[in-house]
Amino acid sequence: MKKRLTKKQMIIFSLGQFGWSLLGGIISAWLVTFFIPTGGDVNAGATMYITSGLVIGGFLTIIGLITALSRLFDAVTDPLIASLSDRSTNKRGRRIPFMQVAAIPFAVVTVLLFCIDFGAGSWANILWVSIMIVLFYLFMTMYCTPYNSLISEFGQNQEDRMFISTSISFTYLFGTLFAYLPFVLAGASGKIGVTEGKEAYSPKLFTGLLLKAGMSPEGAYAWSFRICFIILAVIAAVMMLLPAFKLKETEFIDPKPSNENMFRSLTATFKNKEFRVFAGSDVMYWVGLTMFQTGLPFFVKVSMGFDAGLVIVFMGGMSILAAVFYPFVTKFVKKWGKKKLVIAGFLGLAICYAITAISSIPGLLPSEGEANIFSWLFGIVIMLLSSLPMALLGIIPQSIIADVAEAEAKTTGQNREGMFFAARTFAMKLGQSVAMILFTSISFIGGIVKADDPNNIYPSKTGMLIAALVAVAFCVLGAVILMFYKEKKVMKTIAKEEDAAFLKAIY
Repeated sequence: MKKRLTKKQMIIFSLGQFGWSLLGGIISAWLVTFFIPTGGDVNAGATMYITSGLVIGGFLTIIGLITALSRLFDAVTDPLIASLSDRSTNKRGRRIPFMQVAAIPFAVVTVLLFCIDFGAGSWANILWVSIMIVLFYLFMTMYCTPYNSLISEFGQNQEDRMFISTSISFTYLFGTLFAYLPFVLAGASGKIGVTEGKEAYSPKLFTGLLLKAGMSPEGAYAWSFRICFIILAVIAAVMMLLPAFKLKETEFIDPKPSNENMFRSLTATFKNKEFRVFAGSDVMYWVGLTMFQTGLPFFVKVSMGFDAGLVIVFMGGMSILAAVFYPFVTKFVKKWGKKKLVIAGFLGLAICYAITAISSIPGLLPSEGEANIFSWLFGIVIMLLSSLPMALLGIIPQSIIADVAEAEAKTTGQNREGMFFAARTFAMKLGQSVAMILFTSISFIGGIVKADDPNNIYPSKTGMLIAALVAVAFCVLGAVILMFYKEKKVMKTIAKEEDAAFLKAIY
């Protein structure tokens, strides 16, 4: 019998999630915000590196097309990495070696994605972003798929699995929150008047330092963000390397490599009905969540009229309040089971998005930079109501997929945890891509077109309203799909004596 991880070791393991969620958060929060800024950001010095108009068939933006095409690459690399990990005979384990190799390139590519300056609207920018986003998702897969597979393998019973899931949910939440720090440190805020016929804005910390160093306003604006991304990427790399080098996989797991090739393993994985139900629901979750995360800066600025710096205030508030509920989630699972709580989380998130939609009704709240007391009221209500759903959906789905993977291993004798978690990684990235396609297309409905810049459209309140309603629909659909998941069947297959309380909750 291999050793169980101590609580301290589980926490060390969870730091890897902080690292990769920080890098993933940078893409979710900044890919659209950095390359397709709002009109106010452009006035403050931002460059429209990539044309924002609906130039692909009158519906898709260029950013939307880039993210969509990168999923074709993932369709090959996700199962390939999973298969290589499942079949690995490395003496240091099946998972850790992949994490050690991927961590630093993952962080470097995240920074390089934003280090372009071929001029506004240049096709060279499009080519650069296309290459970097493909590499970003490749290294994400190389780290995340083996990492997530360890949740099932390190969690030897339900208590351990829920503790690991809770710990990585903490680190996921705060890793994502750190990705919003550039809103506080970079760029500009608050129109302070008009200078030489142009609107003047107050530079934030890094922007101000670069302006004092003699950099142009446009250069200072862009590099203030890049400096933030470099600092955050270094932190992320360190966090990802800690579990990769501090934990010796073979001390806790008796590696039993799968003998199935990639195609056979992938086919067998999707033959599992419970997994198909979970995966379908999970895609809906990632679409809804990413539409909100990607849209948060726009909801805060365009819908509610706040300065961009308030993004991290609301995100921080949601994260802290969600963390308050984390210690109670395991108790909730023992009382009601996992399935019911995830469905409740979906519906709770849908309510929050519905309120966000109301806040986006044109004319209801002030325009960008003119927030009032009603803007604060909407922001606080959304922040309060989202906390419990975020806690439930942040912890429980990881545990469900670990349950399904373990049940499959017990039924078939094939240890293909990597393939199950690769499929979840793909579901996450597919959901994120669909969300970015939808958000970048929908948010410009009714948008502002400047006479001197007809190719660039700026997001509108009407677009924000429709985007929020679409997110509501995906959350409700996720709840409906999950109703078909047979929790009792899975739990009965994997239940151990010490899991009696978890089993009792669903009978």
